[in-house]
Order: sequence, then C-alpha cells, then structure tokens
Amino acid sequence: MKDKTKEALRNYGICVGIEMLIAFLVIWSKGFFAHSAAVNIQILSDAFFVSGILMTLFAGMMYVSQEGALIGIGFILRNVVLTFIPMGRARHEKYADYRARKLSGAKRGGICHVLVTGLVFLFIGVVFTVIWYNAFYHA
Repeated sequence: MKDKTKEALRNYGICVGIEMLIAFLVIWSKGFFAHSAAVNIQILSDAFFVSGILMTLFAGMMYVSQEGALIGIGFILRNVVLTFIPMGRARHEKYADYRARKLSGAKRGGICHVLVTGLVFLFIGVVFTVIWYNAFYHA
C-alpha cells in the first residue's frame, strides 16, 4: 500500500475508534442490558448521535482554527501575559505581523476523516431514531 493510503486508513481507524469509545461510554452509562428493546434502541440512538455530533463539531472547530479565526484570541492572550512579565512589552509585535507569522507556520491538515466519520455516526443515530419512532412510538 502507498504511504498516503496507509495514513488515511490509520486516521479513519483512529476516528472510528474514538467514536466507538464515546458510543460505548454512553451505552454503558445508561445501562444498556437492563431495559426493554424500545429503550435499548433509544440508547443506541443516543450513543451514535452523541459521538457523531461531537466529532462533527470537532471537525468544524478544526476548520475554523485552520482558517485563522482563533488567531486574534491567541494574540490577545499573549499580550495579556506579556503585560505582567517584566520587559515583556519589548517583544510586542503588531497584529498583522503576528497573524502572518502564525499563518505561515500553520500546518494545514485534512479534516475530512473527522468530518466523514462524524457524519456517518450521526446518520446511524438518526436511523436508530427513525426505527424507534416507527416501531415503538404510539401517540
């Protein structure tokens, strides 16, 4: 296999592993085996939905961070810290210089694997919700 393919499979595997761990923790915390089938389907829906939405939101946060939206917060925090350090203001730089330095050194990694696996788990959670609604919801 090519190195790029191995790396992509590794990234997808890590993301799926993290999401399965989150789903397992949700299932474990709600006591999956102590309930009826209807409640178990609700628990599965919750588990997959929670893990999917967390990874999807994490992918969104990674995207926003890579675009440089959080650089201003880092600049402000850096200047606050430098204010309390003796002779710290001597290392002050303008925001434009700080932003250019941070964006030039930023690593532009792919977030595709995080987003795709998050959306897949989110979809599985929605499927379990639809199954529960069609089979057990009687209003």
